[in-house]
Amino acid sequence: MKILALIISLSFLVFIHEFGHYIFARIFKTRVEKFYLFFNPYFSILRAKKINNKWHISWFSRKSPKAFDDCPDKTEWGIGWVPLGGYCAIGGMIDETHTSADMMNKEPEQWEYRSKKPWQRLLIVSGGVLMNFVGALIIFSLILFTWGKETLPINNVPNGYDYNQTALHYGLQNGDKIIAVDNEKVVDMKDVVSKVLLDNKQNLKVKRGDSIVNIHLPQTFTKEMIGSGEKQFAVPRFAFVVGGFIDNSLAKKAGMQIGDSIVALNNMPTNSFAEFANKVSRYQGKTVSVAFYRNNVLDSVKITLNNDGKIGAFCKDYTKDLKTVKTNYNLLESIPKGIDQGITTLVNYVKQFKFVFSKEGAKQLGGFGAIGSLFPASWDWQIFWNMTAFLSIILAFMNILPIPALDGGHVMFTLWEMITGKKPGDKFMERAQIVGMVILFALLIYANGNDLFRWLSGKF
Repeated sequence: MKILALIISLSFLVFIHEFGHYIFARIFKTRVEKFYLFFNPYFSILRAKKINNKWHISWFSRKSPKAFDDCPDKTEWGIGWVPLGGYCAIGGMIDETHTSADMMNKEPEQWEYRSKKPWQRLLIVSGGVLMNFVGALIIFSLILFTWGKETLPINNVPNGYDYNQTALHYGLQNGDKIIAVDNEKVVDMKDVVSKVLLDNKQNLKVKRGDSIVNIHLPQTFTKEMIGSGEKQFAVPRFAFVVGGFIDNSLAKKAGMQIGDSIVALNNMPTNSFAEFANKVSRYQGKTVSVAFYRNNVLDSVKITLNNDGKIGAFCKDYTKDLKTVKTNYNLLESIPKGIDQGITTLVNYVKQFKFVFSKEGAKQLGGFGAIGSLFPASWDWQIFWNMTAFLSIILAFMNILPIPALDGGHVMFTLWEMITGKKPGDKFMERAQIVGMVILFALLIYANGNDLFRWLSGKF
């Protein structure tokens, strides 16, 4: 289900991205030779072209039919077989579909990209980024209109939060409630995470029982957390009441039942699900004693763990016991709120991007596996569209980076031409394109290599 959700989401985003290029190309009467969803090396699943007001379709073909080649002024629409992206081949543009050799010793035709004015070319190459960003704003607005916005105030979490090991090392304790960051009141944990991890604010005011405690985090806190591989700063603290079992569950085989409330591991108290999960993971391949209450009677079982350090039981849905705050929006209200959410998402992502250039951040780079893991195991339309809007923001930002072979590289060279009045040569553009492709493939291999390593080491 995660793979399916990822493919559908990325296919939708690639389509609107390439359609952004297509729209501006057609506005400025530039020929679009091919428009493809997915890449098509060696053969295409589908090729279609409208010739003389009639659609001609070719299935599973290695090359375009002769009728297509005889009508070059029409766009060939197609679906490839490698679901990793797509492309919009614009006539007269040096990119992954054209080289300078294609245009050597040829005067630019009126319908070619290279014959257009610089400001027109700028809009054509940035059309995909604009479409992705605007698309994200529209999706966010429609999500708010359809489902509203639901938040969990910190004050509505009765048992406080469980924190990751890096936070515990610097003075936070499980059960704490953060009420202010740098003397700014915080309402929910998302606000805390934004201020601490992205804005690098260091002073926390914490409610611990009936006391107020001040905690100072180091400037290196975010890098240390990223370097440790911890994905969450804090989660609501709740008891481990068994809600069900996985297939071949070790806990179920040992005699545990739904409704059992786990309270200790090897005679060490575990006051929450996160605390138990953290402790039991240290006993991979060993036998442990799990204590629990059933019908107010204390009992225990012995379980020999596998190498994953899990007992094969999952917790009951605690969210039903937490009082969230939901705000509904009508259509007019949802539009400015959706725009605000999209801009905030972009700003926060740009803040996170700086960590990519650190040793800790580079190790956590992920590819398609990491992206796919963000989708739930069962279909949820609200989560799907939230993830799609988020990925649309990422796609827009990554494509505008000034790297040759990306839209941002073309934007950079076009702006240079507009400022200096000097257009980069076709040969230079081809070489820059090759360098950009090498960089992109290297990043792709590295990021997906990290995914493979995490999968083999059981960290996914």
